Amino acid sequence: MIAMQYGFTLPADYDMSIIDRRIRDKGPLLDGFPNLGFKAYLSARKGDFGSRDNLYAPFYLWQKPEGASDFLCGPGFQALTGAFGWPRVNTWIVWQAAISPEIAAAAFATRDILQTEPYAPLADLRRAESAEAEADLAAGVLASVSGFEPTTWTRVRFRLWKDMPEIGRHTQAYRVGHLSLAQP
Repeated sequence: MIAMQYGFTLPADYDMSIIDRRIRDKGPLLDGFPNLGFKAYLSARKGDFGSRDNLYAPFYLWQKPEGASDFLCGPGFQALTGAFGWPRVNTWIVWQAAISPEIAAAAFATRDILQTEPYAPLADLRRAESAEAEADLAAGVLASVSGFEPTTWTRVRFRLWKDMPEIGRHTQAYRVGHLSLAQP
Protein backbone atom coordinates (compact mmCIF):
# COMPACT_ATOMS: atom_id res chain seq x y z
CA MET A 1 0.00 0.00 0.00
CA ILE A 2 0.97 3.58 -0.61
CA ALA A 3 -0.32 6.73 1.08
CA MET A 4 -0.23 9.88 -1.03
CA GLN A 5 -1.03 13.55 -0.50
CA TYR A 6 -0.55 16.73 -2.43
CA GLY A 7 -1.76 20.14 -1.44
CA PHE A 8 -2.42 23.62 -2.66
CA THR A 9 -2.00 26.64 -0.41
CA LEU A 10 -4.54 29.20 -1.53
CA PRO A 11 -4.53 32.97 -0.95
CA ALA A 12 -5.93 34.23 2.36
CA ASP A 13 -8.83 35.91 0.55
CA TYR A 14 -9.56 32.93 -1.71
CA ASP A 15 -13.25 32.05 -2.01
CA MET A 16 -13.20 28.58 -0.47
CA SER A 17 -16.71 27.92 -1.77
CA ILE A 18 -14.92 27.25 -5.09
CA ILE A 19 -13.10 24.35 -3.42
CA ASP A 20 -16.31 23.14 -1.76
CA ARG A 21 -18.04 23.14 -5.15
CA ARG A 22 -15.11 21.37 -6.82
CA ILE A 23 -15.19 18.65 -4.16
CA ARG A 24 -18.95 18.27 -4.48
CA ASP A 25 -18.82 18.06 -8.29
CA LYS A 26 -15.59 16.10 -8.80
CA GLY A 27 -15.53 13.93 -5.67
CA PRO A 28 -17.85 11.16 -6.87
CA LEU A 29 -15.73 10.70 -10.02
CA LEU A 30 -13.17 8.67 -8.04
CA ASP A 31 -15.71 6.48 -6.23
CA GLY A 32 -14.64 2.90 -7.00
CA PHE A 33 -11.40 3.89 -8.79
CA PRO A 34 -9.25 0.77 -9.36
CA ASN A 35 -6.76 0.01 -6.57
CA LEU A 36 -8.06 2.85 -4.39
CA GLY A 37 -8.43 2.20 -0.67
CA PHE A 38 -9.89 5.67 -0.14
CA LYS A 39 -9.50 9.28 -1.17
CA ALA A 40 -10.36 11.92 1.40
CA TYR A 41 -11.12 15.25 -0.26
CA LEU A 42 -9.72 17.64 2.34
CA SER A 43 -9.86 21.37 2.84
CA ALA A 44 -8.92 23.77 5.59
CA ARG A 45 -9.89 27.38 6.02
CA LYS A 46 -7.44 29.87 7.45
CA GLY A 47 -8.12 30.16 11.17
CA ASP A 48 -10.23 26.99 11.49
CA PHE A 49 -8.69 24.45 13.88
CA GLY A 50 -5.47 26.46 13.95
CA SER A 51 -4.89 26.35 10.19
CA ARG A 52 -2.53 29.10 9.06
CA ASP A 53 -3.67 28.88 5.45
CA ASN A 54 -6.54 28.08 3.13
CA LEU A 55 -5.75 24.60 1.84
CA TYR A 56 -6.98 22.00 -0.60
CA ALA A 57 -5.07 18.80 0.18
CA PRO A 58 -6.56 15.40 -0.77
CA PHE A 59 -5.18 12.31 0.94
CA TYR A 60 -5.15 8.87 -0.73
CA LEU A 61 -4.64 5.34 0.42
CA TRP A 62 -3.77 3.14 -2.56
CA GLN A 63 -4.05 -0.63 -2.35
CA LYS A 64 -1.49 -1.01 -5.16
CA PRO A 65 1.03 1.43 -6.66
CA GLU A 66 -0.62 1.02 -10.08
CA GLY A 67 -3.65 2.90 -8.77
CA ALA A 68 -1.55 5.94 -7.89
CA SER A 69 0.23 5.77 -11.23
CA ASP A 70 -3.02 5.45 -13.18
CA PHE A 71 -4.51 8.40 -11.31
CA LEU A 72 -1.47 10.66 -11.70
CA CYS A 73 -1.25 9.84 -15.43
CA GLY A 74 -4.98 10.28 -15.96
CA PRO A 75 -7.27 13.08 -17.10
CA GLY A 76 -8.52 13.97 -13.59
CA PHE A 77 -5.05 14.85 -12.31
CA GLN A 78 -4.27 16.63 -15.59
CA ALA A 79 -7.37 18.81 -15.12
CA LEU A 80 -6.41 19.51 -11.50
CA THR A 81 -2.90 20.63 -12.44
CA GLY A 82 -4.36 22.76 -15.22
CA ALA A 83 -6.51 24.57 -12.65
CA PHE A 84 -4.12 24.82 -9.69
CA GLY A 85 -0.58 24.10 -10.91
CA TRP A 86 1.88 21.25 -10.57
CA PRO A 87 2.02 20.14 -6.93
CA ARG A 88 4.61 18.22 -5.01
CA VAL A 89 3.11 14.76 -4.48
CA ASN A 90 4.16 13.24 -1.17
CA THR A 91 4.09 9.45 -0.85
CA TRP A 92 4.69 7.12 2.06
CA ILE A 93 5.16 3.36 2.29
CA VAL A 94 2.25 2.27 4.47
CA TRP A 95 3.19 0.52 7.68
CA GLN A 96 -0.37 0.15 8.96
CA ALA A 97 -3.80 1.03 7.62
CA ALA A 98 -6.67 0.31 9.98
CA ILE A 99 -10.10 1.14 8.58
CA SER A 100 -13.43 0.99 10.39
CA PRO A 101 -16.55 -0.25 8.58
CA GLU A 102 -17.99 3.16 9.58
CA ILE A 103 -15.42 5.11 7.52
CA ALA A 104 -18.14 6.78 5.43
CA ALA A 105 -19.11 8.87 8.49
CA ALA A 106 -15.76 10.73 8.41
CA ALA A 107 -16.18 14.49 8.65
CA PHE A 108 -12.70 15.53 9.80
CA ALA A 109 -9.10 14.48 9.29
CA THR A 110 -5.81 15.09 11.03
CA ARG A 111 -2.31 14.67 9.67
CA ASP A 112 1.02 14.76 11.43
CA ILE A 113 4.38 14.64 9.67
CA LEU A 114 7.16 13.46 11.97
CA GLN A 115 10.87 13.55 11.35
CA THR A 116 12.68 10.24 11.95
CA GLU A 117 15.88 10.53 13.94
CA PRO A 118 19.02 9.36 12.10
CA TYR A 119 19.73 5.67 12.62
CA ALA A 120 16.47 5.15 14.53
CA PRO A 121 15.48 1.47 14.76
CA LEU A 122 12.93 1.40 11.94
CA ALA A 123 11.49 -1.99 12.89
CA ASP A 124 10.73 -0.68 16.39
CA LEU A 125 9.19 2.51 14.97
CA ARG A 126 7.05 0.47 12.58
CA ARG A 127 5.78 -1.73 15.42
CA ALA A 128 4.98 1.30 17.57
CA GLU A 129 3.23 3.17 14.73
CA SER A 130 1.24 0.06 13.80
CA ALA A 131 0.18 -0.49 17.40
CA GLU A 132 -0.87 3.16 17.69
CA ALA A 133 -2.94 2.94 14.48
CA GLU A 134 -4.74 -0.15 15.78
CA ALA A 135 -5.30 1.48 19.20
CA ASP A 136 -6.73 4.58 17.51
CA LEU A 137 -9.22 2.44 15.62
CA ALA A 138 -10.25 0.69 18.84
CA ALA A 139 -10.77 4.15 20.40
CA GLY A 140 -13.20 5.25 17.68
CA VAL A 141 -11.08 6.65 14.88
CA LEU A 142 -12.66 5.80 11.51
CA ALA A 143 -9.36 5.27 9.68
CA SER A 144 -5.77 5.35 10.82
CA VAL A 145 -2.85 5.26 8.40
CA SER A 146 0.82 5.26 9.39
CA GLY A 147 3.69 5.17 6.97
CA PHE A 148 7.20 6.33 6.25
CA GLU A 149 9.16 7.93 3.45
CA PRO A 150 12.86 7.01 3.27
CA THR A 151 14.07 9.90 1.10
CA THR A 152 13.30 12.59 3.67
CA TRP A 153 13.01 10.12 6.57
CA THR A 154 9.59 11.35 7.53
CA ARG A 155 6.60 9.49 8.92
CA VAL A 156 2.95 10.28 8.44
CA ARG A 157 0.09 9.75 10.86
CA PHE A 158 -3.24 10.29 9.16
CA ARG A 159 -6.59 9.86 10.90
CA LEU A 160 -10.22 10.21 9.85
CA TRP A 161 -12.74 11.23 12.52
CA LYS A 162 -16.48 11.64 12.92
CA ASP A 163 -15.94 14.57 15.31
CA MET A 164 -12.94 16.87 15.47
CA PRO A 165 -10.60 15.77 18.29
CA GLU A 166 -8.34 18.01 20.30
CA ILE A 167 -5.30 18.62 18.16
CA GLY A 168 -1.69 19.44 18.86
CA ARG A 169 0.12 22.53 17.72
CA HIS A 170 1.86 20.75 14.84
CA THR A 171 -1.16 18.78 13.64
CA GLN A 172 -2.87 19.87 10.43
CA ALA A 173 -6.63 19.45 10.66
CA TYR A 174 -9.03 19.34 7.73
CA ARG A 175 -12.68 19.03 6.89
CA VAL A 176 -13.63 16.03 4.76
CA GLY A 177 -15.76 17.23 1.86
CA HIS A 178 -16.15 13.82 0.20
CA LEU A 179 -14.77 10.35 0.69
CA SER A 180 -14.23 8.11 -2.32
CA LEU A 181 -13.99 4.45 -1.37
CA ALA A 182 -12.68 1.27 -2.98
CA GLN A 183 -14.86 -0.80 -5.27
CA PRO A 184 -17.09 -3.14 -3.29
